Amino acid sequence: MPGRPIDIVALADELQDKIEQARLDARDDPFGNPILRVTLWLTRLMDRGDLTAEAALELVRRLGKQAIAQRAERLSRYVELGRAPEPAFAEIARREAEEAGGLAAFAAAVERTRFGAVFTAHPTFGMQRKLAHALADLASGRPAGAVVESPDLSFRPDDRITLQDEFEQARFAVRQARDAIDRLNAAFLSEARARWPQDWARLAPRPVILASWVGCDTDGRTDIGWWDTLRYRLESKDGQFARILEKLPDVPETAALRGLVAEALAAVRRQLALAPPIGTQPALGALQAFALALIHEREAALPDSAPLLAALGQAVSAAKDDQTRLSLALIRAGVVAHGVSIALPHFRLNASQLHNALRGVIPSDEDPAQPAQRRAFLAAANAALDAVSPVAIDFGALAAERSSAARMMMTITQIVKHLDGSRPVRFLIAETETGYTLLCALWLAGRFGIADKIEISPLFETSDALEQGPRIIDEALRSSHFRAYLKRLGRLCIQFGYSDSGRYIGQVAATFWVERLRIRIAELLARYGLGTIELVIFDTHGESVGRGAHPGSLADRLAYLDPAYARAAFARASLRTVRETSFQGSDGYLLFGTPELAGATVARVAEAVFAAPAEGPDPIYDEPDFASEFFQTVREEMNALVDDPGYAALIGTFGPALLDKTGSRPAARQSEGIGSVRIRHPRELRAIPNNAILQQLGWMANSLHGIGHAASRAPDLFRSMREQSPRFDRAYRLAAAAMGHSDLDVLRAYLDTLDPGSWFDRARRTLREHRRDELLAVADALSRLELAPALRRLFWRLSSDALKLRLAADDVPAMPVRLAALHALRLAAIHRIWLSFAHIPDFRPHGGMTRDLLVERLLTLDVPASLKLLGEIFPRDPDPTLGLDFGEPAGPRDGGTYEALHRDVLGPMLQSFALIREISGAIQHEIGAFG
Repeated sequence: MPGRPIDIVALADELQDKIEQARLDARDDPFGNPILRVTLWLTRLMDRGDLTAEAALELVRRLGKQAIAQRAERLSRYVELGRAPEPAFAEIARREAEEAGGLAAFAAAVERTRFGAVFTAHPTFGMQRKLAHALADLASGRPAGAVVESPDLSFRPDDRITLQDEFEQARFAVRQARDAIDRLNAAFLSEARARWPQDWARLAPRPVILASWVGCDTDGRTDIGWWDTLRYRLESKDGQFARILEKLPDVPETAALRGLVAEALAAVRRQLALAPPIGTQPALGALQAFALALIHEREAALPDSAPLLAALGQAVSAAKDDQTRLSLALIRAGVVAHGVSIALPHFRLNASQLHNALRGVIPSDEDPAQPAQRRAFLAAANAALDAVSPVAIDFGALAAERSSAARMMMTITQIVKHLDGSRPVRFLIAETETGYTLLCALWLAGRFGIADKIEISPLFETSDALEQGPRIIDEALRSSHFRAYLKRLGRLCIQFGYSDSGRYIGQVAATFWVERLRIRIAELLARYGLGTIELVIFDTHGESVGRGAHPGSLADRLAYLDPAYARAAFARASLRTVRETSFQGSDGYLLFGTPELAGATVARVAEAVFAAPAEGPDPIYDEPDFASEFFQTVREEMNALVDDPGYAALIGTFGPALLDKTGSRPAARQSEGIGSVRIRHPRELRAIPNNAILQQLGWMANSLHGIGHAASRAPDLFRSMREQSPRFDRAYRLAAAAMGHSDLDVLRAYLDTLDPGSWFDRARRTLREHRRDELLAVADALSRLELAPALRRLFWRLSSDALKLRLAADDVPAMPVRLAALHALRLAAIHRIWLSFAHIPDFRPHGGMTRDLLVERLLTLDVPASLKLLGEIFPRDPDPTLGLDFGEPAGPRDGGTYEALHRDVLGPMLQSFALIREISGAIQHEIGAFG
C-alpha cells in the first residue's frame, strides 16, 4: 500500500532485473522497446505512490554510489596504481644514463623538455569538489565514506562554479603534479650522483613541465579582465615561492636564499592585496593602485628567475651534505622549468579577434580565409611586418585598449616585464584557418616588443583546418619574418583540438587526420630549412572518449595521441618533439588528486616519452587506399550527421536541460526573447556540452558514427586491420568504448518520447480517463514542435550504421544494465513532468508568455524558469493587501490562492527535474567523464 517503507536495495536490484528481462523479451518482440517498458513500470510505481520522489532519489544514490566505486577502480587501473612510481623512475634514469655514457650527454637527455601537462578549465567540473577528492581517495585505496555515504550525497556539480573555483582546483592539482615531478627528477639526480659524484648537483632535469590556461583563456568569453589574469599570475608566483620555502632545507647555508624568497613572497602578497577582486569591474583608481604596486614592488617580487637561480647555485655549492644538495637541486630544476611561477601560462583567443585587431593596419571587410583573398592578406601582413616597430606601453594604455587581441598581447607584455619574464609565454589561437592569422599574431607581438617572448601556436580543430593545416603552416613559413622568428625562438608550437574535430568529423577519423597533419608539418619544417628547431605538439583532448582520450589506460591514451609511426618519422628526420596534453576540469585533475595518483600519472608519462620509437611495420600504413577510404567515409558520415535536422532536434530539444552548468564559461551562445530557445544546429553549442548531451541521450555518435559504414565497404580487411594493426585497433577500441555506453533502445526511447504518435498510442490504450487527458495534452504539444519526421530519419541513419558495425565486428559491447536502468528512471521523471502540465490552468498572456509557449518550454525541460513564472501567475500565498484599509472602497482583487496547484503539480515537477539532474550526474560517473 502507498506509504509503506521502501527497500531501496531490493528496488535497485529489481529495476536492473527488469531491464535484463525486458532486453530478453525484446528478442521475441521486435516492435517493443525494453527501456520504455521499464519506464512505464516505473511510472506506474510513481502513480501508485510506491516510488515517491524521496525514494527515487535514494534509488539514484544507490546506483550512483555503485558507479562511483567502479569508477575509482577504473581510475586506479588506468594509471596502473599497483606499479610504484619509484622503480619506474629509477629504471628510466638508469637506462638514460647507460645510453648517454657521460654526464654531458645525460644532462642533454634529461634537461630537454619532453612533455608538458596543461591544466585547462574547460566546463568539465561535473562533480562537487568534495566528491572529486573522495573519488581520488577511493582510487588510491583511502577511505572516503564520510562523503560517499553521506545522506546528502549529490552527483550534481557545485552550485556556482566561478573562475576562482576553477583556479583553486587547478592549483591543487598543479601542486600534486610538481611533487610527483620532483620524484622523477630525484631519480635522475640520484643516478647522476652514483655515476658522477663530483658534478651531479649541477643538473637541472626538466623532462616534464606544467602549464595552465586558467584565467588566461578568453576564447568565447568576455568576463575575464586583464586585472584578473594578472592576479592569477601573481597567485602562481605566490604558489612557487611558498613551495620553495616549504621545500627549502633549514640549514645555515640556505639562510640568504630563504631571505630572498621570503622577501619576494611578501612583495607578491602586497601586490595581491591591491589586486581587484575576481569578477569585478574596478574603478580606474583601483587599477592605478594595483599597477603602481606591480611596478614599485617589481624588483623585490623577482620579475624573472635569474637572481633566484644565482642564489640557488650558491646554496648548492655551499651545501655540506648530499641530501641538502639534492633538495636544492630539485628546487632549482623546478625554477629552471617554470621560472618564478608554479606553472607556465597559456593564453588563448580566437583567430577572428586577431584579424579585428589589425583592421587599422590592414583595412578590409573581407574574410582572410577565403581563397580569393588569401594572397592579398598574406602580402599585406608581410608588408606590415616589414614596417613594424616596437612601442612602449604602460598600464594606462592597457586599461584604455578596446581590442581584445591587442589587450591580451599587452597583458602578456606587462607580465613579461613586471611579473615573470623567465620563459616565453604560449599564445594559442583557436580556429586558425589561414597563415595570415599567425602573421597577425607576430605583428602584434612585434608591435609590443615581445616577439621573442611569445610562442605563437595555431589550434587546428575544425574540419577545414585539419584538411588545410599543411597549407596554413606553409603560408606562414613562406614569410621570412615568421621563419626568422621561429629560428630565434627555436621551436614551432601547434595545437590540436579533439573536442571540436571529433564532433564534426568523428573521433576516429580525427586522430588519423591529426597524425597526417603532424607528419606534413614536419616535412614542411625540413623543406624550409627549419629541421633543427623543436616541434611542440599540444593535444587538447581531455578525459572522455568524446574528446579523444583513449579509455584503455593512460599508456594507451599517450600512445593514441602520439602514434609510433609518427614518432619514428620524427626520429628519422632528427626532429625533436615535445608532447603536451591537457588535463581538463574535475576529470583531468583526478589524475593528480592524491600523491599516489600523481606519482603514477607522471610515471606513465615518463615511460611514454622516454621510450624509444617503436620499430616494425604496421599494416595500416601499408594499405593507404583502405585507410584513406575508411577515414574519409567516417568523416563524410559525420559531416552528413551534423547537418541532419534530426541531429539538431536530438541534442537541442531538451538535451541542454539535462546538464547542470559545469564551469564558469557559458555552454551556449546567449539568446534573448520570450519562449523556449532550441538548438537549431550543433554549432550553436560548445563542443563539450554537445558531447555531454550525446552521453546523456545514450548514443555517443561523435565517437562511433560512420565506422559501421566504413567497415562495411571492406569487412574482411577491417577485421584484419583490427587483428594486425596496433594503430588501427587502438583507434577502434576507443569507438568500441563509446559503443559500450550507447544503446539503440535507449536512444529510441528518447526519440519516441519526442514523438507525439507514441503518446497518442498510449492514450488509445489507457483505461484511465484522467491519464488519457494527460497523454493527449502531451501528444498535442509535441505535435506542434513537428520533430517526429526528422527524428525518425535520424534514427534510421544511426541504426543503419550501428547494424553495419555489428555485422563487421562480432564483439561490439553492450550498455551496462545499471546505466540502462538510470536512463529508464530519468525517462520516467521526464514523462512525469510532461504529464503534469495538463493540470496547469489556462491564463491570460503574462509578459508576452502564453500557456502554449510555456508548455513548449516545459517540453524542453526549461523547468525552473517556467515554474518561477507559474509561481507569479498562480501565487501560492494570498495577496498581502487583502483586508487592509486603504481609505477607499476596496477594488477588485484575485483573492484566491493556488496551494493545491503548487502542492500537487508544480512542486512535484520541480522534484522530478532535480531527479533528472541527479541522474545526469550518476550517468557521468558510469561513463567516467563529462563531455
